[in-house]
Amino acid sequence: MSNVNIRIGKKDDLPRVLELVKELALYERAPHEVINTVELMEIDGFGINPIYGFFVAENENGIIGLSLFYWRYSTWKGKRLYLEDIIVTEAERGKGIGKILFDRTMQHSLDQNCSGMMWQVLDWNDPAINFYKKYGTKFGDDWLNCTLERDQIEKFFSGNNSKH
Repeated sequence: MSNVNIRIGKKDDLPRVLELVKELALYERAPHEVINTVELMEIDGFGINPIYGFFVAENENGIIGLSLFYWRYSTWKGKRLYLEDIIVTEAERGKGIGKILFDRTMQHSLDQNCSGMMWQVLDWNDPAINFYKKYGTKFGDDWLNCTLERDQIEKFFSGNNSKH
């Protein structure tokens, strides 16, 4: 592995971070789902009330990977670190960079006094699943993921369903 440095992410990193996010979306067969922008990421990560943080992996070629996380609160377990994504650019995969990022993120969860960390993995992403198994990860099958997109929420409140 080339000389890789892991550091906390900075605002100036966001254009490259968004490129990596789009690369991941392509890998996950959903490039059309990315609606985020550098401007929104600046506000959300570096504004008055930051809601996420990230580490970057860089070498002589620049940023080659990242780990993006935020905190969530469990009524049962307290403060938890939620790992949103670990992304390593395709040309650098298989070199241990994801492991270094994951290990640094785990350490951060301890440094921030979290009771643990959690994340999701697509059921068809065998390389990621096998990677997480090496850590003794518990995979759940008893919860369903639920989402409402902004346009769905707006439609609810603007339509006849707004009786609340």
